[in-house]
Amino acid sequence: MADTNDNDSGSTDDLLGGLEIESTADIQVPENLIDQVIGQEHAVEVVKKAATQRRHVMMLGTPGTGKSMLAKAMADLLPKEELQDVLVYNNPEDNNTPKIRVVPAGKGKEIVDAHKLEARKRMQARNMFIMIFVFGIIIYSLYTGMLIWGIIAAVLIFMVMRQFMPKEEAYIPKLLVSNAGKEKAAYVDATGAHAGSLLGDVRHDPFQSGGLETPAHDRVEGGAIHKAHKGVLFIDEINTLGLESQQNLLTALQEKEFSITGQSERSSGAMVKTEPVPCDFTMVTAGNLDALRGMHPALRSRIKGYGYEVYMSDTIPDNVDNRQKLVRFVAQEVIRDGKIPHFDSSATKEIILEARRRAGRKGHLTLKLRDLGGLVRVAGDIAHSENADMTLAEHVLKAKSIARSVEQQLADQYLERRKDYKMFEQEGSQVGRVNGLAVMGSDSGIMLPIMAEVTPAQSSSEGRIIATGMLKKIAREAVDNVSALIKKVSGKETRSMDVHIQFIGTYEGVEGDSASISIATAVLSAFENIPVDQSVAMTGSLSVRGDVLPVGGVTYKIEAAAQAGIKTVIIPRSNMGDVMIEDEYKDKIEIVPVSNITEVLDKSLIGPEKKKLIKTIKKSYAFPKLNLGLTDNIPGSSVPAPQ
Repeated sequence: MADTNDNDSGSTDDLLGGLEIESTADIQVPENLIDQVIGQEHAVEVVKKAATQRRHVMMLGTPGTGKSMLAKAMADLLPKEELQDVLVYNNPEDNNTPKIRVVPAGKGKEIVDAHKLEARKRMQARNMFIMIFVFGIIIYSLYTGMLIWGIIAAVLIFMVMRQFMPKEEAYIPKLLVSNAGKEKAAYVDATGAHAGSLLGDVRHDPFQSGGLETPAHDRVEGGAIHKAHKGVLFIDEINTLGLESQQNLLTALQEKEFSITGQSERSSGAMVKTEPVPCDFTMVTAGNLDALRGMHPALRSRIKGYGYEVYMSDTIPDNVDNRQKLVRFVAQEVIRDGKIPHFDSSATKEIILEARRRAGRKGHLTLKLRDLGGLVRVAGDIAHSENADMTLAEHVLKAKSIARSVEQQLADQYLERRKDYKMFEQEGSQVGRVNGLAVMGSDSGIMLPIMAEVTPAQSSSEGRIIATGMLKKIAREAVDNVSALIKKVSGKETRSMDVHIQFIGTYEGVEGDSASISIATAVLSAFENIPVDQSVAMTGSLSVRGDVLPVGGVTYKIEAAAQAGIKTVIIPRSNMGDVMIEDEYKDKIEIVPVSNITEVLDKSLIGPEKKKLIKTIKKSYAFPKLNLGLTDNIPGSSVPAPQ
C-alpha cells in the first residue's frame, strides 16, 4: 500500500512551514481583524474595496469559512464618517405619526437628559400647585364646618387634575439609535431576525385609553436596519427571510430610510407609523449556494448592481506559506478564547495534519476553520483540565476522539447496529452482494451493502430494473442504465428478466455517484452468477468508457470499512493522494487503487468465471455510461458529501 500521508507539497517534517517555535505564544497575531482572515485573499481584497466605496457584498460558500469575520472586519474598514443619533418625538398634531430627528453622535443622550430635567421641573411645579389647591379647599371647609365634604371635594379635584393635565412623559423624546462614545461604525448581525427586529416595531400598549396609554413615540423600537445606520448590516442565510421582509429590505437599501410601523395587525402599533427613519447601511449577506434560490431577485440584482458577489474558498494549497498561516490561526484561536493554554509545536503539527485530512483533496488544507477552531478549543480544554502549561499533541489526539461530530457518532451507532444484525458481511463470498461505502454528513463514513438479483420478468416482452432503498429522483432514473450494461457486456436479451437492486438500511434515502462501481459489480455478479468477495468494500464512479473516477470522502469511507472489519477497500486511483487515514487503521486494511471497471472486478469477484467476464468487458470498445448518481451521501445531514 502506498504511503497515504505523503503529500506533494511537502513532508510532515515541515508541517510548520519552516517556523521554529516552541509554542504558538511565539506567533505575532495581527491587530486588525481583516489581517486575521486566513486563506480568503480574494474575498479580503473585495471587502477592502467595498468598504472604501461603501458597496454591498454577498458572500457564498461553505459554513465556517470566515464570512461573518469578514463582515465584522468591514465595519472596521468603513470610512470614518460622522456617526449620528436618531430621536423619535411625540407629534402633537397626530399622535400616530411620531416625528424623527437626527443629531450628531452623543447629542441624543444630552437632548433626552435635558428634556427629562425639564419634565421633572414641570412635574414638581404641577404637583405643588395641586397640593396647594387641595389644602386650600380642606382649610376652607374646616372654617365653614363642612370638613367631610371638603375632603371629598379635594380628593375628586385631585384625581381629575391628575387625569386630565398633560403628562410630562409625552414631551420627552426617545433615543431610538445611539452612537454615543463609539469611534467605529456599527456592526449589526441580523441573522434570523423576524420582521419586527429587522425593520423596527411598535410595542403593544395594554392601556390604550383613559389617560393611561403610553405615548406612541415611546413605544417605537428601532430595527436592525436603523441601528446599522452608517455601519454594516450582516445577514447570514438571507434566503430564510420572508419575501415580504426582503422586499422591505430592498426598499430600505434604495431609499436609505424606512418608516417604523407595527408589524402585527393585532397590536395597537398597527395604527402607528413614524416619519422615515434614516438607515444608510452597507449590507453584507452570506449563505450557501442554495441561498440564491430563495433570495428575492430584485434584492440580488441590487447587490450585483451596486456591490460585489464573492465565492468563499473551502481549501487552500498545502504549501509553506499556508502552513504558516494555519500556525497563526491556532495562535489566534488561543488568544481569542482566552481560557486555554498555547499549543506547543507538536500539537500545532497535529492541527495542521487534521487540516489536511479535512480538506479531502490531495495537496490542500481545509478552510473550514470554525470546525477546526472547535478542535483547538477542545484540545485546549483538555490541557487546562490537566493543569498543563501548554497544549500537547496528546491533548489534540484526545480531542479528536472526544469532539466527534453528530454524524460521526451516528455512523458509529449505525455500524454497531448493522454488525449486531449481520446487515453486512465481512468474510466469505456471495453472488450479487457488494459492500458499498457512503458518507454521512461531511466527515463520517458508513457501510452501505448493495444487493442485486435477476428474476424472470412478469411480462415476457418487458424486463425491468427495480431499485429499492428510498432512492431519490436522480438515483432512480440513473439506475435504469444498468440494463444497457447487461446487454453490452453479456450480449444476452434482457427483456425476459427483471433486475432487482436493493440498498440495505438506507432509511433516509440515497443520492450521489460514488456507488457506481458497487452497483455495476453487484449486477454483473448476479447476472453472471459469479460470487463477490465479502471482505472487500468499494467506492468510485464510472465514466462512459468504464474508467473509475474520483469521489469525495475517501478517507472517512476507508476508516469506516476498517472499523467494520473489512480487509480490502477499492478506491479510484486518482483519490490516492486524498487518503489521510489515522495511524490506528493503517495496519487493518489494504487500500487498492483502480483505474477501470475490469480492475474492480478482478479484485472483487471470485472464481474462474470472472476471467471470461473481464475479457468480454475489455472487448467492449464503447463502455456504457455508468455514472449512476448513487450514494456518495446518506441524507440526514445538512452538509452533502463532496463529489
